[in-house]
Formats: sequence, C-alpha cells, structure tokens
Amino acid sequence: QVQLVESGGGQVQAGGSLRLSCAASVSIFSLNTMAWYRQAPGKQRELVARLISSSGLTIYADSVKGRFTISRDNPKNSVNLQMNSLEPEDTGVYYCHVATVREDYWGQGTQVTVSS
Repeated sequence: QVQLVESGGGQVQAGGSLRLSCAASVSIFSLNTMAWYRQAPGKQRELVARLISSSGLTIYADSVKGRFTISRDNPKNSVNLQMNSLEPEDTGVYYCHVATVREDYWGQGTQVTVSS
C-alpha cells in the first residue's frame, strides 16, 4: 500500500506560479511512474505531466508544455510540479498518481485556483 500526501495548492493570479508536492510513503525508486492529473469543474480528469522512473523521461500535456515542470526529490520520496505562467484554464483539483508493477495509487487532490 502506498500513501500519497499532496501539498502546495492555493489561489494565485494569472501569470503567477505555484509548486505542488506529493510525498510518497515508500521509496520513489520502487515506483514505475509518477504523474500529476487535474480535473476542472464539469470536465474529465486529464493527465498534466508524467515522469517515467527508469528513464527519467517526462511527458506533458500540450496545454502546459513550457510552463510546467515535473521532477522528483529522491531524498524526500516526493514528486513535484512547478507551475509557472498560470492561466485561469489551469484551475482545478490536481491529483498525484503513482504506479508500481502491480498497482496504482491516487492522492487526495489539492485545489489550484487561478484568477484573471
């Protein structure tokens, strides 16, 4: 069982920045993938960014490329999402997601609100 604790959400004006963090209860070296998803009101949950542990490869949604950066902090067993140049369209609940070889796990979600 993997537990995830997210932090860093909040409210910011358009053009601002936020940094989300997701702390895992296990070593992140045991995780195959780490990712952030988001869900806006009335919309389906969508992938924002994913990091593949073995290769370090990162994947981003087109809408956030060049603005968001996913990274891992090995000593803290955490995965972070640096969000710059935020837009009102980035508003939503952001969820951390990790996967092992057998199962996947979700965080509880953290609210990000970007005002114009």
